[in-house]
Amino acid sequence: MLRHLGHYVRDSKKILDAWDTYSDEHTDLDGWPYDENAYGLRQSRRDADTAEAFEPLRYGARLLLATAETQLARLPTNLMQARWVYQLGVLHTAFDRLGELHEQWLLARDALPAGAAPGSPDFDDALAEHHAESWSYLDDWATHGHALREINTAARKAPSPLAAASAFLPVRPTAARK
Repeated sequence: MLRHLGHYVRDSKKILDAWDTYSDEHTDLDGWPYDENAYGLRQSRRDADTAEAFEPLRYGARLLLATAETQLARLPTNLMQARWVYQLGVLHTAFDRLGELHEQWLLARDALPAGAAPGSPDFDDALAEHHAESWSYLDDWATHGHALREINTAARKAPSPLAAASAFLPVRPTAARK
């Protein structure tokens, strides 16, 4: 799952960088788009691409969060970053909200007219709205997701409590061979 997270963080950064370039080139100095329709379509593409990039991570995200919380609770304080607790909170909130939005999308999709399929205006507009509502939470994962990898790295480098305990056990003299 950490590999999926790494792919998502990398891919979402590429998507956002491409969006920033587009936005810079297609807005005036005050940030207003030259062509609102084209700008909106490009923004919808950014949202959809980001949602698609998150899909492989969606099913293991809760496990990643739980593992990071367990690892963080066992880390010695000298290996912790104060920001990790905050970042885990942001990721939890974003993931929960993404779940709620996904449920709302499923209800909205099921309420569409019978002929509304991918490619139809009704379906595509509803999906674009869902992606737009989800984008900021997906961006939270892109922004703070690296904390899960950092926590995992710190946990792997932390001394084992068992190793530390065995350092204090008395050494028994071994019997000499005859």
